[in-house]
Amino acid sequence: MSELVRLAITAGIANIRLNRPERLNALDLALAQALLDALARIEADPSVKVVTLTAEGRAFMAGGDISVFYRAGEQAPAEVAKLIALFHQIVRLIRHMKPPVIAGVQGAVAGGGLGLALACDLVMAADNASFVPAYTRIGTSPDGGTTWSITQLIGPRRALAWLTLGDPLGATEAAALGLINRVVAASKLDDEVVALAQRIADGPALAFASVKRLVHQAATSSFDAQLEAEREGFLAAARTRDFREGVAAFFERREPRFGE
Repeated sequence: MSELVRLAITAGIANIRLNRPERLNALDLALAQALLDALARIEADPSVKVVTLTAEGRAFMAGGDISVFYRAGEQAPAEVAKLIALFHQIVRLIRHMKPPVIAGVQGAVAGGGLGLALACDLVMAADNASFVPAYTRIGTSPDGGTTWSITQLIGPRRALAWLTLGDPLGATEAAALGLINRVVAASKLDDEVVALAQRIADGPALAFASVKRLVHQAATSSFDAQLEAEREGFLAAARTRDFREGVAAFFERREPRFGE
């Protein structure tokens, strides 16, 4: 795996760490390809129960690498097209893979970094995180599913205002709006992400994958279709050892031991 992205898979937990801190982990073609390769390896590994996505340095991701577009000059549209193609593969893979994906973010979470973080299933932020759409500052509109994610999370009126004006949001305000799940001290971010990942890894993998799928499809599913999807998910889980263990543990008044 390229050093631009560090990947480690241990005991059901896949840890991805962006490693371009000198550029604030800004996304260029090389970083995008390395991240896509890491996600593809994870998707092909049935042992993975949960994924973490974190970054080295003082920023999670300062968006796309604008220097690439600047150097390209009149050829910038072609460079943009190549980068967006990779970026959209990345966010689709995060959204559709079975294991829950936890983003742990700090510092600047801007432009494409915002879209990447919000594509994840859970977002934990350091108290120094700053969320900035940033797109209109360079005269363009968002990519990476950002308009979809933000509209789903905070509603169309707030989404339109924020994406248009691009004002930064602090971590506490982002949590209050429902953009992220939790704020922690910057010094504890990595430890808290690991603890949450371990909690998920210790749980019922099929049930968690089903919850992820059901929640993400709920926004575009009819009530009747969602009922049927819930029925299918419940029945699939009922065939697993984890379900039998959970029921037994309930009646035996003990903690369940899933995945053994």
